[in-house]
Amino acid sequence: MSTKHIYLEHANITVNDLQEAIRFFRTAFPHFKIRGGGNGAREWVHFGDDDTYIAINQAKYSDLKTDKNYDKIGINHIGFVVPNVEEIANNLLGNGYKRDFPKEVEQFRIRDYFADADGNQYEFVQYLSEVPEERNSYKSYTTA
Repeated sequence: MSTKHIYLEHANITVNDLQEAIRFFRTAFPHFKIRGGGNGAREWVHFGDDDTYIAINQAKYSDLKTDKNYDKIGINHIGFVVPNVEEIANNLLGNGYKRDFPKEVEQFRIRDYFADADGNQYEFVQYLSEVPEERNSYKSYTTA
């Protein structure tokens, strides 16, 4: 079997409350399901669809929060391309989740950011163009 292009299959995260993390992702992606899991050295699940998933691990040490800081080493957020960012935002807001960064509406994409109960940030992006040069425009960004 060959793959035509590179894509991110999964991200592996550790959370304080496995069931709460599943609730967050189920709210954002109602079609996701538990693909598998285990309860050996730690409890974990693979939660997603046939193509992509989040590997979610139950932390052994609870009540720790992420220290999200773009000036420090680490993962700042995980981004998902979605067909309807407004629907996901409404589902999350309606279930008590909060935006973690202001929604960004640009000419060719809409981006919205939410944090889970542990403070992990997720970006949901909807592209409004099929043209790569438009989808990937960096005109509003500057580099140092």
